[in-house]
Amino acid sequence: MINAFQGGFPIVAEPYVTAAAALTHHGVQMDADTLADTVAGLTASGVLSRFGALINAEAIGGAATLVAMHAPMERFDAIVDAVNGHDAVAHNYEREHPHLNMWFVVSVADATEIDPVLDAIAAETGQTPYNLPKQREFRVEAKFPLAGPLEEVAIDLTDVGGPAPAPAEAPLSAADRALLIEIQDGFPLGRRPYGRIADALDADAAWVRERLRALLAAGMLRRIGVIPNHYSLGYSHNGMTVWDVPDGAVADVGAAVAELPFVTHCYERPRHPGVWPYNFFAMTHGRSADESDARIAEVAEVMRGHFDVDARGWDTLFSTQILKKTGIRIADRITGATA
Repeated sequence: MINAFQGGFPIVAEPYVTAAAALTHHGVQMDADTLADTVAGLTASGVLSRFGALINAEAIGGAATLVAMHAPMERFDAIVDAVNGHDAVAHNYEREHPHLNMWFVVSVADATEIDPVLDAIAAETGQTPYNLPKQREFRVEAKFPLAGPLEEVAIDLTDVGGPAPAPAEAPLSAADRALLIEIQDGFPLGRRPYGRIADALDADAAWVRERLRALLAAGMLRRIGVIPNHYSLGYSHNGMTVWDVPDGAVADVGAAVAELPFVTHCYERPRHPGVWPYNFFAMTHGRSADESDARIAEVAEVMRGHFDVDARGWDTLFSTQILKKTGIRIADRITGATA
């Protein structure tokens, strides 16, 4: 089930009936009740972070940026408290680096709010935050397959209920905004999730399904399905590889690296001369040190097809602690994109 439905879950009145029939067609015998119970059980146990929609926060409005900072070990805990005390900080990780060992995401309703947040963090901590906004996105596809049935076969049932309606457009209606806020933490569990979403909104279930299709068509939702906790699946080695790519080669490198199935995120970001020489980020995840090293070596091999990597330099920053992970504040992000 995890291999089949990390996306492409059907948007129909009885989605588990449709999904279970597709699994059976692919040689995995499962009925609708068993599938629904499986999703509920894996969610309760923490194997799944949630079941539902992966919202494309950038597409719905607002702004976000990645920030790197030095946190001296003798003041590390105090700096963590100061940074995490800001509601705008959605994720914060400690990563292995001799200087920039704290990496966090700032998510706000408007780009003009980013600098004041970073200025406040600098004043509170006495450290310089280095802003690393995304300049180009080449891949966001955080899927984590398991060894076993359907490891290579994702099932896409998005269009089972009919062709997508016209894509949703900004500014979002108040009704679409309410729908996104309702689903941001996951769909209700049980056989009829879209009906339960409709009940929560005092809306019609057919309208909910139509709007989810429209939001998918617009790219405001990346996909609908199960969203695993990759640590629970054994993906324990979270490596952020960073590269000094010649500016003229970034587009070609980005397209090539994005083709690697194990690269979950791939971006161009700015350098900070004298502090941070890298302009290209590619996230890899492995279930062991050996698998992680092999995957990073594959990224390096792709890089060497485009420029002299050894002369330019690169690094891998492994995460050592999750310091904060509250998710993007969807309500704030879409306030400015609502009619």
